[in-house]
Amino acid sequence: MKNVLLPTDFSENSWNAIKYAIHFFNAIECGFYVLHVNSLNSFIPQDETLTLDSYYLENTYIKPTKQRLRNFIKRISILGPNKEKHKFFALTETGFFIDSIRKIVKEKQIDFIVMGTKGTSGLSEIILGTNTADVITKVKCTTLAVPENAEFVPPKEIAFPTDLNLTYNLDVLHPLSEITEHFKASLRILHINKNKEHLKEDLDENITLLKDYFTDIKSSFHHLTNKKVEDAVQCFVESRAIDLICMVAKNLNYFQQIFFHSKVEKISYHTDKPLLVLHEKN
Repeated sequence: MKNVLLPTDFSENSWNAIKYAIHFFNAIECGFYVLHVNSLNSFIPQDETLTLDSYYLENTYIKPTKQRLRNFIKRISILGPNKEKHKFFALTETGFFIDSIRKIVKEKQIDFIVMGTKGTSGLSEIILGTNTADVITKVKCTTLAVPENAEFVPPKEIAFPTDLNLTYNLDVLHPLSEITEHFKASLRILHINKNKEHLKEDLDENITLLKDYFTDIKSSFHHLTNKKVEDAVQCFVESRAIDLICMVAKNLNYFQQIFFHSKVEKISYHTDKPLLVLHEKN
């Protein structure tokens, strides 16, 4: 049984991510933990002479949120053809968002987090939003980021961009292996050279390690040369009709020019394909 965390702010964006998650895990027994975090920032009085009253907080914010979450769960529970495989749990937390996510991940032994991104469809810029960006980069749990207008399609082509510097334990790839086998998908392992140079010997060895790890999966290696890594990946995603992009969190710094551009309180994600980010566990 998989434990899946579904953070929600009750927006259509998070609703779409939840629908995607239910279809993604349709054939798998899952406990879905639907979490709403009442941010502490919302409760800090403008007037420093005022103090927070626990009774006021409970009745003004927390109780209404719990009722709204129960209604949200009712709406969710009718989704998917295999409803008997899915259980739903409503969770509310009051605190800072990332602290709350980490707490639930640990307490509920969460296997996957699924969150939405905001923006338009197509290859135009999509804003992840501070919360999704923070989860991807700061919470050590496999996370699936779903673009706002993405409709679920069983992934048949999965792209795995890598710099081939395996600075992580290969066990981190287990969720990718599981997903690829479950959907009977093809895995396309992509390495991009900025210059026309031969691979270093240690990178050749790492290719062999990856081939051995994915030996039971239909996979292929692809090497592209392009000074602009972003252009190479975008072209690859389009030409191969990629349905899902997967990356290891430790590669995010190298590949952030592909998907992410740091700005004030936001990170931009430049594709309409769901992004699966793998983390090593503590």
